[in-house]
Amino acid sequence: MKLLLRGVLAIALLVGVLVQAGLPREAEAQDTMTFAVHTSLVPRWLDPAEAAGQYTGFLPLYAIYDALVKPMPGEHFSPSIAESWEVVDGGKVYEFKLREGITFHNGDPLTSEDVKFSFERYRKNSPEAPLMTHVVEVETPSPHVVRFVLDAPWPDFMAHFGGYKEMAGWIVPKKYIEEVGEEGFANHPIGSGPYKFVSFTPGVELKLERFDDFWRKKPNVKNVVLKSVPDELTRVAMIKRGEVDAAMVFKGLAAKEVQDTEGVTLVPSDPPADGWLVFTEQFDPDSPWSDVKVRKAASVAINREAIIQALYLGYGKATSTIVPSTFEYAWEPDPIPYDPEMAKQLLADAGYPDGFDGGILYTDIGYADVAEAAANDLSAVGIRVELRPLERPTFFGQWAKHELTGGLVLGLTGSHGNAAMRIKEYIIDGGRYTYQGYPELNELFEQQATEMDNEKRAEILEELQRKMHEKVVVAPVIKIVGLSAKRDNVEESGLAAIEGYSNIAPYEDLKFKE
Repeated sequence: MKLLLRGVLAIALLVGVLVQAGLPREAEAQDTMTFAVHTSLVPRWLDPAEAAGQYTGFLPLYAIYDALVKPMPGEHFSPSIAESWEVVDGGKVYEFKLREGITFHNGDPLTSEDVKFSFERYRKNSPEAPLMTHVVEVETPSPHVVRFVLDAPWPDFMAHFGGYKEMAGWIVPKKYIEEVGEEGFANHPIGSGPYKFVSFTPGVELKLERFDDFWRKKPNVKNVVLKSVPDELTRVAMIKRGEVDAAMVFKGLAAKEVQDTEGVTLVPSDPPADGWLVFTEQFDPDSPWSDVKVRKAASVAINREAIIQALYLGYGKATSTIVPSTFEYAWEPDPIPYDPEMAKQLLADAGYPDGFDGGILYTDIGYADVAEAAANDLSAVGIRVELRPLERPTFFGQWAKHELTGGLVLGLTGSHGNAAMRIKEYIIDGGRYTYQGYPELNELFEQQATEMDNEKRAEILEELQRKMHEKVVVAPVIKIVGLSAKRDNVEESGLAAIEGYSNIAPYEDLKFKE
């Protein structure tokens, strides 16, 4: 594993030279909690209409904005701006009652008109999103009641609207945006969340200040700073030296270095994040990947447990599906064995006793170590692939356009939802990252999409997942674990506070030790 070996050398040299356990920051810094985040913060993540459901986009959203309904500790659909809701007209209408007295950061009251405005503004940016195609009208019968009228009963409305999938339920101020315009809002966004926007330098840092009138509670910490620190070694150095109070996402030796640092605690999270091999050429009859024996050979060739131990310090588990077990309607197959001899026999049975050239293995550069481990396992049984890491924006952009062809893709997602939503996006025809779908799987998906009887829907989705597994449509590799860290002066970091969520939230609960 050349990349892993280079990682060993880099950490041994750089961490050893640059990092020494330092004193915590000055006492006055207790008013400010600073985080080193693992990715570059970009302007679109500061706007619910632009964030597009990427889990990293929730880093600023949970601070600046609030939603009608959102995941919170102990509750996936927690009443927030909406204190209650009900489903009427046979499942065609969702009516929300808003809390009274909620204001935006500039003091303007939040009403049903802001909810409708936010929804329609989101629609302009994402007209083809499932939520947009199902909602035909938004009604505002009073300042604190809003109704979403659907074209037909749709069982996944709340999963899209109240979870992490679509941002249409995160509310922006109509009056303010109409006054300052879209450019003015982009330069100084305001919401009704626990923290107010102070300043933002793209790719550098976001500064936030406490909103004392947040309806849920007055935040404990006066200021929050999110620093963009994509380089893992730099994050290691910063958390060890006390330059930041918490730092996000470590793997392998970097995670071990953090874990072994006095005064620092490793915080594991369990997001619905998975990685799997996409066989981009499986529908080409001339490709070896069109043979289910070859795809199964690739799957059993991967030593998932070794990857978990090396990169995630034993946290988490191997996975045999792309649907997290915590998702509604999830069906979990038996564990996939690590069996190189079986892989070789399957390849021989498929007509490739000496193996074959499997093409390119594309990966997000942040997960090149996972992809490299998988590539080494494939090579050991005769499947030769060329590893091609890409920067994250390029990787996901080209994957969504189906431009990553000629072999394999290490598919990655941390998106929330249920089994149907995960399958739609990656397995079924028309899914954002689906190259091509199998007709019988497409048919089962269409059957469940309008089935309002929950038991019948569960049966259909279980059958669909069984067939996915039998066909080895993808080869699950690993359930990705989030390993972050906080210094011991922090009582509550917001890391892993919400089940199945690997970012920082709720911000209003952040707290230093007294």
